[in-house]
Formats: sequence, structure tokens, C-alpha cells
Amino acid sequence: MTLALSRAQARRIALAAQGFRDSRHAVPTMRTLTRTLDRTGVLQIDSVNVLQRAHYMPLFSRMGGYDPDLLTRAAERAPRRMVEYWAHVAAFMPVDLWPHMRHRMRGYEARGHEWAAIRHRPELVGSLLAEVRERGACTPRDLDDGLPRTKEHWGWNWSETKKVLEFLFASGQLAVAGRNGAFERLYDLPERVLPLEHLEAPEPTRAEASRELVRRAARSHGVGTEPCLRDYYRMRPVDSRTAVAELVEAGELVPARIEGWDRPAYLHVDAARPRRVGARALLSPFDPVVWERERAERLFGFRYRIEIYVPEAQRVHGYYVLPFLLGDTIVGRVDLKADRRGRRLQVLGAFAEPGAPEHTATELATELRALAGWLDLDTVDVAMHGELSPDLMVAVKEQDSA
Repeated sequence: MTLALSRAQARRIALAAQGFRDSRHAVPTMRTLTRTLDRTGVLQIDSVNVLQRAHYMPLFSRMGGYDPDLLTRAAERAPRRMVEYWAHVAAFMPVDLWPHMRHRMRGYEARGHEWAAIRHRPELVGSLLAEVRERGACTPRDLDDGLPRTKEHWGWNWSETKKVLEFLFASGQLAVAGRNGAFERLYDLPERVLPLEHLEAPEPTRAEASRELVRRAARSHGVGTEPCLRDYYRMRPVDSRTAVAELVEAGELVPARIEGWDRPAYLHVDAARPRRVGARALLSPFDPVVWERERAERLFGFRYRIEIYVPEAQRVHGYYVLPFLLGDTIVGRVDLKADRRGRRLQVLGAFAEPGAPEHTATELATELRALAGWLDLDTVDVAMHGELSPDLMVAVKEQDSA
């Protein structure tokens, strides 16, 4: 039997699965963070810091203002609750997912030739492992021979040390103990990073791991197509398709047909199906709700492209644009920048989506004020760019004077 869902029902299911029906705590705690991570499954990591680094934002979107040290404690101090790995792309994931990533690690190890340094300098693998074992958590710069780097294109050229350390990390022979002030990975031995109960857990078969990854993706998405579920943990199609079929057979996934979608979908059997979701949140470009752009367009009728790499003159909305979620609908988007020296949250552009309600500017002003407070910024400054900006400017001034 196939369940029929309207697009609005599918939206609400997806948002509830992501934690947008949970009430925000006045003072979020480690328990709040753990609950939120359980909803999202992963927190994508990105180095862009024009507003706030990507992995902090989904927590704010769901929890409200929280102490960022909660994330540092969860990721870098015992007992670790999350660990960095290539779970989606570079991402934090719950520590208990480590065993289910071992087949992925073995694949990276078998393909070691893809790292040029491994092919040309295989002796570096053993020597760098020994160096990390002796010295503790290190960055590539700590271990490098000091050869100069040249900056070309979009970033620093990787040294041979960096390439080997990345290979050892991808293959599970090293783990990430944290990041330094320059946002560089600190590599260490897995036994000094992972809780032993997860490090020494029996290794699942590839089929078992695939079922668990699809199971978690379905729990975090609520409802989605097989490609949606596959993308969540960046799985191979052959693995995700088999796992979906097996979970349908086991009754954990329910086949569904979503209004306007041309592909079959699958509902997690325990997914909540609320009649209303009263969310109000700014979404990072790397938030699981919108990171798969086709899914976001199908669910919300919202076409979204990040324009960081688009030349400025060709940008439509701006450099770092966040969708604004109100209720169960994306009603607008804002181009934001944190001016830390001037202690201002700059709204460089504000745009309404078709059909946005009249109170969009007021609700957005409230959320921007909350974001500024969390970022320790004093003011919200709205530039006159975008059709929503005049009303938003008025709403911000009214709230400031209230």
C-alpha cells in the first residue's frame, strides 16, 4: 500500500523530523544539543565565516541562542558526543556512527593511490603515523618540513604532509581531535579521540552499515525519495537502493506518493505527521533542510543557489544568503554579514518569496535580532536592497525603539 501525501504534509513531516517542532529551551544544555544532533544526524562543516561557520548555524536555527562552547565540548572533550568525518561531506556525526563508516574508510585505504603523495612518497604514511603517535594531536604545519606554499586559485596548495594526513584520516587510521584557531584540523590517533565502546565495536557488514545509514537518513528527512536518502550520507546507489528495499520489506519505510513529485518516496515508520509546524528560523546554506537543492525546490517551491563563487556583478541575491523559514514555508531570504569590528549584523539584501505573508518583515526582524544577540553584535543594519528591505528596515527600527 502506498501512502498519498500532499506537498504541505511532506513539508511538515520533513520539518518535524529535523527538530522544528521542538520547543526552544530558554538555556540550551548539552542534552538539548544531543537531541538536536539526533534530529539532524550530521552537521556539515564549511570554512566560510562571513556570518558564522556552517556547523554552528543549524543548532541555532533549532535551539535558539546557545553557548557555542557546547559544540566544542561535544566534539573535542571527553566524553565526545560527535566526531568529524566524511559523513555527508566534511561533517560532525554522532560518535556511534564510526563503526558504520568503516567500510567507507576501507574503500579510501584501498584507493590510496588517489593521493599523489602516497604514490610518490609511501614511506610518509608510516613516519607520519609514528610522529603523531609520539607528539599527539598535530596540524600538517606542525609536521611539515617548512617548504613554502604558494596561493593559487581558491586556496593554499596542499603539502605532501597534508595529503598523507588526509589519506590517514579518510581511511580511519587517524581521527580529528579538534580544530585550531586557524580552523586547521588537528589529527590524532583514533584511540585518543573516539570512546573505546565505539572504536572497538564490531564492524558491521557493508549491507548492515548501508541499512543503518538509510535508516538514519529516513529518520532525519522524515520522508524522501531514494536519491534524497542516498545523498544524506553520500552513499553509492547500489547500496542505498538495496537498503531501501530491505527496509520497506522490514516495515521500517512506508512507500509514499507526494503531490507533484515524479519519483516514489518513503516515509519513516516513526515519522511524526503534524498538522502544523510553527517554525521561525534562518537556515544556513548548508542546513539539511535545503542542502539538496532539488529536494528544497520540490518541498517548498524554493529555488536556491549559493552565490559565493559567482562573480559579484552576476549575483542575484548576494554572497551569503540564508533562507527564512516561517511556519512550514520558506518566505524570504537575506544576505547577511557579521561586522565583528563594528559589532553590527549587516543585512545586505532582503527578499520576499511569492506569497509571503504581510508579517514576514516583523517576524524576520525578530529572528535577526536574536541572531545578532547570539553573535554578540549590538545592532541590525538593513541596506536598501531587495523588495523586502524597506519593510524590514521599519520593523527593525520599531523593535529597537520598543
